[in-house]
Amino acid sequence: MLTGPFPSLSRTAETTGSASPRSIFGTPIKRDSLLGIVELSLDSATIIGTLFCLAIYWEGAVLPPYYVLALLLFTLTFPGGSRLNQSILEVFRDLLISWLLVAGLFWLFGIPSKLADHFDRNVILHWLWLAPTIQLGAHGALRAATPYLLAMHGEVKQGIIVGINDQGLAMAQQIHADPYCGTTVLGFFDDRKNDRLTGKHDFKILGRVTELPAYVRNHRIDVIYLSLPMARQPRILDLLDALRDTTASIYFIPDIFVTDLIQGRMDVIGNMPVVAICETPFTGINGIIKASADFLLALLILLLISPLLLIIAIGVRLTSPGPVIFKQHRYGLDGEEIRVYKFRTMTVCENGEHIRQAQKDDQRITPLGRFLRKTSFDELPQFFNVLQGRMSIVGPRPHAVAHNELYRKLIKGYMVRHKVKPGITGWAQVNGLRGETETLEKMKARIDFDLDYLRNWTPMLDIKIIIKTIGLLLKDQHAH
Repeated sequence: MLTGPFPSLSRTAETTGSASPRSIFGTPIKRDSLLGIVELSLDSATIIGTLFCLAIYWEGAVLPPYYVLALLLFTLTFPGGSRLNQSILEVFRDLLISWLLVAGLFWLFGIPSKLADHFDRNVILHWLWLAPTIQLGAHGALRAATPYLLAMHGEVKQGIIVGINDQGLAMAQQIHADPYCGTTVLGFFDDRKNDRLTGKHDFKILGRVTELPAYVRNHRIDVIYLSLPMARQPRILDLLDALRDTTASIYFIPDIFVTDLIQGRMDVIGNMPVVAICETPFTGINGIIKASADFLLALLILLLISPLLLIIAIGVRLTSPGPVIFKQHRYGLDGEEIRVYKFRTMTVCENGEHIRQAQKDDQRITPLGRFLRKTSFDELPQFFNVLQGRMSIVGPRPHAVAHNELYRKLIKGYMVRHKVKPGITGWAQVNGLRGETETLEKMKARIDFDLDYLRNWTPMLDIKIIIKTIGLLLKDQHAH
């Protein structure tokens, strides 16, 4: 919907996908160490623990309504995210935004439904400021206690990687960049000569693959990561046989993970494991959170802006002939056609097989339409699309059907953006890619951001996009 600078997400996340569940407090880590367990439960434990302590202090016991609230809070905050690699300022910012969301949901649901009447007023008022304070303090305490938690888990594990390729190097770099993972990479084993190896790196080559079993036995290796092409399955099986008399843990890094994964993760159908290559992020509880937030926010926004909608509708009607609302056919969820509503800003309503994008100083745009486009007020009727369940507040912007049919043939992965509902604003739009896409490179860049959004979605990312959109609403100069 709008443009502006915004930090790009991690490129590592783009290439490896996301294999973890998510909460509103960020993307959780997957560590089986004591440190990992503490990180996963820290947010929910501090928030719920503070609530229970205040309930005992003010009411003498934890009454049933508090258990119901605690269950909802646990759903929103567990598993927690790893923040050890963030700065204190980043931790404070993320926790503040997350807590504002929790408090906002409580008041949004609790007051109109009278559910808030079941809680002691003193408990809630103290909890609203005390819980985030204790939460921030707990994250600070965890930083101080991290060296001791790592020591309790044992010595740093020694790991090696078999196969110098894209996914092997990516694994080594991720381990090297995370001082809390408890593993160090000693080097690689590979049969190829240096001139045939992938890229430049600073890791040591320890020998050929046939020398691996002996090296593991002699150097007390704890972890082995196999990063060999799946086409070499017979050789992998031979290597596994040779490693059976070692105590090292063995992990396989399948080469499918260098492809363009969208929400890639492991799953089980019956008793058979499968790997998700391309999947929507809005499954299970994530889908419920997304749909509920869309409906409630859209309803609230429409109630607040209804006078503005009426004024704009009258202005469109009086300043140029034609309908007030322009309905355009676009692709929605799973590539199904939907009708998207906008205030009419042109003297024509193009909706055929060939649609010319609006350009700077386009003569088809009315004077009022130019103002509506510049302020993005022409998009406001799309909140009705959100109420209908056809769109989301945040998601990839819907393109005209004619443009979709053109670009799906030119841009790899173009249609993957339709794994989710289109949005009124999106990750690409707050990164400066709103409006006219006069070159194929600009459209590719927009699609890259759309896919980036699918890979890395969290409720927190939606909140950041909405906040950025509001901040840029009156500053945007790129819409025509």
